[in-house]
Amino acid sequence: MTHKAGFVNIIGNPNVGKSTLMNALVGERLSIITSKAQTTRHRILGIVNGDDHQIVFSDTPGIIKPAYELQQSMMDFVKSAFEDADLLIYMVEIGEKELKDEEFFNRITKTSTPILLLLNKIDRSNQEQLEEQMQMWQTKVPNAEIIPISALEKFNTQTVFDRIVELLPVSPPYYPKDSLTDKSERFFVSEIIREKILLNYDKEVPYAVEVEVEEFKEEENIIRIKSVIMVERDSQKGIIIGHKGSALKKVGIAAREEMEKFFLKKVHLELFVKVNKDWRTNDFQLRRFGYNQKK
Repeated sequence: MTHKAGFVNIIGNPNVGKSTLMNALVGERLSIITSKAQTTRHRILGIVNGDDHQIVFSDTPGIIKPAYELQQSMMDFVKSAFEDADLLIYMVEIGEKELKDEEFFNRITKTSTPILLLLNKIDRSNQEQLEEQMQMWQTKVPNAEIIPISALEKFNTQTVFDRIVELLPVSPPYYPKDSLTDKSERFFVSEIIREKILLNYDKEVPYAVEVEVEEFKEEENIIRIKSVIMVERDSQKGIIIGHKGSALKKVGIAAREEMEKFFLKKVHLELFVKVNKDWRTNDFQLRRFGYNQKK
């Protein structure tokens, strides 16, 4: 029996449904899904194993024009997605006309890597609009194979999955066959907390936040976790904590419940808030949090 394996990298504008698609294909909630842009900051690998295949999915940050150091680092993750892909999934949504960055769009149209262009959120369109969009994208990206989908409704996601397996190169697996992701448990703890912050706070605050897991102790019946929420300014610290700690408590309860579902175990979670001034523009801090890989 021949075995196929490869890296399938998902790229596209913010909020087109990349994380929703990856979670549908991987079958686990690996990528944060919220309605706010720029939710995914790292490349997150999700690994799907079959008897004769291993697909290494990579969800990347949405493509933007970087305005500061953290965003530049996020776009470096996207660039690296071109470099190691055996197959690219370029995700667009109904009504979208172009990528936010011309340079990336040129790379997509000129790449020799096979591309599946997935036209997402078709549950929001009619047949006429769908056909019009399919034609437009076929003209813009003639090297792509276009599949209309609804990642949220899981419409056509099985078709996408089967096509991916067909296009994979013959190769032994890259990771042990029982792997689900290359990320650590601590990584998912910090992502779950970050998601709850995105859902519970407005404006700039969620984007000024980084979460660090100081302690992760797994005992027989419970996991004990201590996490620090880093913000850039004292005023943000006050907002995160809220009146008499109410806002932080709400985030803590929601995060703990999510973690218990994720780890299938009781969780004791302690949250602290610290000011880490201007961490998003500080090279040392960015490296410490796993950004700026190349430096």
